[in-house]
Amino acid sequence: MNSIAPRIAEELSVREAQVTATLNLLADGATVPFIARYRKEVTGGLDDTQLRNLEERYLYLTELESRRQTILDSIGEQGKLTEALKGEILGADTKGRLEDLYLPYRPKRRTKAQIAREAGLEPLADAILADPGQAPETLAAGYLNPEAGVEDSAAALDGARQILMERFAENADLLARLRTFLSENALLRSSVETGKAAEAAKFSDYFEHHEPLAKVPSHRALAMFRGRKEGFLQLALVMDPEEKPGDPHPCEAMIASHWQIRDQGRPADTWLGTTVRWTWRVKLLTMLQTDLLNTLRESAEKEAIAVFARNLKDLLLAAPAGMRPTIGLDPGLRTGVKVAVVDGTGKLVDHATVFPTAPQKRTREAAAVLADFARRHAVELIAIGNGTASRETDAFVAEFLADNPDIAAVKVMVSEAGASVYSASATAAAEFPDLDVTFRGAVSIARRLQDPLAELVKIEPRSIGVGQYQHDVSQADLSRQLDTVVEDCVNGVGVDVNTASAALLSRVAGLNSSLAGNIVAHRDNEGRFHNRKALLKVSRFGPKSFEQAAGFLRVSNGDNPLDASAVHPESYPLAEAIAERNGRSIRSLIGDSRFLKTLNAADYVTEDSGVYTVRDILAELDKPGRDPRPEFKVAQLRDDVHTMKDLQPDMVLEGTVTNVTNFGAFVDVGVHQDGLVHISALSDTFVKDPHSVVKAGDIVKVKVMQVDAERKRIALSMRLTDSAADYAEGSPRGRRGDSATRSPGKGRSHRPQQRDAGKARQPEGAMASAFANALKRD
Repeated sequence: MNSIAPRIAEELSVREAQVTATLNLLADGATVPFIARYRKEVTGGLDDTQLRNLEERYLYLTELESRRQTILDSIGEQGKLTEALKGEILGADTKGRLEDLYLPYRPKRRTKAQIAREAGLEPLADAILADPGQAPETLAAGYLNPEAGVEDSAAALDGARQILMERFAENADLLARLRTFLSENALLRSSVETGKAAEAAKFSDYFEHHEPLAKVPSHRALAMFRGRKEGFLQLALVMDPEEKPGDPHPCEAMIASHWQIRDQGRPADTWLGTTVRWTWRVKLLTMLQTDLLNTLRESAEKEAIAVFARNLKDLLLAAPAGMRPTIGLDPGLRTGVKVAVVDGTGKLVDHATVFPTAPQKRTREAAAVLADFARRHAVELIAIGNGTASRETDAFVAEFLADNPDIAAVKVMVSEAGASVYSASATAAAEFPDLDVTFRGAVSIARRLQDPLAELVKIEPRSIGVGQYQHDVSQADLSRQLDTVVEDCVNGVGVDVNTASAALLSRVAGLNSSLAGNIVAHRDNEGRFHNRKALLKVSRFGPKSFEQAAGFLRVSNGDNPLDASAVHPESYPLAEAIAERNGRSIRSLIGDSRFLKTLNAADYVTEDSGVYTVRDILAELDKPGRDPRPEFKVAQLRDDVHTMKDLQPDMVLEGTVTNVTNFGAFVDVGVHQDGLVHISALSDTFVKDPHSVVKAGDIVKVKVMQVDAERKRIALSMRLTDSAADYAEGSPRGRRGDSATRSPGKGRSHRPQQRDAGKARQPEGAMASAFANALKRD
């Protein structure tokens, strides 16, 4: 930790003491939400994002140090660890640099170069490289060794070339320069595999595509990698779109320059030039291309995971409609609409199947069932899943409410993403062991309207479908990132210990599924918790768990009003002291904003509690247990728009943002197919990151720009002054690049920005320019 803490502090622009204190807390088993909320004095006020970055960086640097020591030990055992090499290894700041330095010393199978060395040909290689003025064939005649298979000069020269090729290809400094050059100057070219154009139609945008490697956005990179994985695309790094195998390459010039090889007409210059060319084509081209494409994939995956995480956070923190009696409708056609009624606590109280849609259209019977449920259970909300037959069901409910004015329920279209996954899950089976799986989805739809966070935590985050190419990224990294998002959201909102499910409780800092199950079992057997201290009676709920979890668990209407707030029990004495010094009770202080604003936090600082803690206590007394989520709103869908056929150019609609990617936002306007607002159509001003304009769950107004029914693509604009006619003509304010792209979360293809390679070339050609740049660097 001694060498790592200063580096992390510098990278994150914080003090070393903050890093060291945080690492000590993490090592002691503290969770990030707990540290961020209740150990601000210790960390100097680091927030949860800083803490996550610190933790991630610490893990990387710890692995780096471990690998560094392994490499030092390995080279040392070989007797080849010089002071200069040791200094380079100790100074390596990335895993890639470490591996480049280790490359010549890594144990490997006998190579042609090793065999040549064993045959005594290394001095020959050194002699030719040192003095190109000597004829290679003449020098080679002195190194014949029939017993080792070197029977003539040609064999000797071949062995010498293998030695130099390996030496050239394993030089860490040269490798670093080549990687940098390619990453900054190479083009990524994709092409369709021969004879597969027809079956690869969904990747047609990439049949003849190229763009600078350094500028490939994550969604296009992942689309191309998917095409290659499925056997439809070939990917290659080139310097020129028309480059062919065997063309001269600027990296060859860089290799020659590094080893001071120049063609001056000397006897060995041609031989050395061929050695350089072979080094590039045989040793380095494939290796560096693989490395750089892997780096691109890792970067694209990291960005895709970040996009998924942001969208998931927005969805989890979507506005709750509140714990009110709700009817959940899971629409269907042939199998009917599944109806589930949940009360104000989310408990299932009734269910049925109705057939208001085609082919049966038993609307009168369905209306009677809904009316009975609504009146008998005082229903206030009707949640309609947005899948198959959703608009037909929505129209039926609208007519039903119009015919029954005494039923004051509000209908809301709800995303049912992941509902089927939940229905068949072990969690759902445990909750409803006797309920048919088809009704569990309706229950989930109703509950996610009441409280999205409480219900969505029961579903595997990857199944919620708010990411781009989530199935193409590292599933371990994705799960780890999404788990932290869920953890932060749950702890940021807080959990009512007397109503929360085991799935929700398991996401509280310091708890796991086992402890969460014990809490629910204790609650079922002993009744509700009246205070936080009662948690210590739960089986295996010890002091450490209590310390980590108590502040995030709420006890409403309990013995102590502070139990319903985010004030940690360890700070109760301080809160009570603040009240006592002002001649007030805790209960009378709560909600008295005018008085609380007159208090100076610094006046109540103690040896154990700093100003951060006092400020948090005063904020909680002002609004105890405040829910950070926004106010609940509903998109008003047009009654005359049910399918894509109903959409018309320039039609203005209201919809809900379902997914935000790096290239735009997808919006549900109620036609069973999300439309895309391309990044260029999100605002009248330049937008670098779509997340800065919209987030999942937002209600937005959009204008229809184009409808492609055959490919199920809808282009939308949030700039209501845009014209569909301009879009069709491809004006600057119309069609741009990815604007017809479909939702990546549903396995759809992407349309890349097409680039005019000719415009990017200099008069002498891209290849010649690249050569010149390479030589200038040398």
